[in-house]
Amino acid sequence: MTSIDDQTIEEMLAAARAIREKAYVPYSGFHVGAALLAGDRVITAVNVENASYPLSVCAERNAVAKAISEGETSIRAVAVVTDATSTPTPPCGGCRQVLREFGEGIAVIAENADGSQRKYWSVAELLPDSFGPDDLRDP
Repeated sequence: MTSIDDQTIEEMLAAARAIREKAYVPYSGFHVGAALLAGDRVITAVNVENASYPLSVCAERNAVAKAISEGETSIRAVAVVTDATSTPTPPCGGCRQVLREFGEGIAVIAENADGSQRKYWSVAELLPDSFGPDDLRDP
């Protein structure tokens, strides 16, 4: 897992907490804020729901898209803060696969809404034996 210093983790979680309230969640009411460490920049995003649920997009994937659109492809970590859960919520399967595109060693930090619990994983731990860019290259 990518090594991230404690101060950076605290800054990322604070950014994820702050942006979380801007989520567009008229159906579930489940606000998610993500703060992605891309290069040396922290890029934030929220989940955006749609009446056609499959078209909703998670905060983590929005953060990746925002990083890419801003020219950042070196993703080191993502911090996720969610609403109304007593335990930290890890990224969904789709978000895990999108993060995997940029490396198995990406640090994933999740915190519950009140900040009383925190969990750490690598993308490899959340998505073992994953399919990635190397699987599309000729041997």
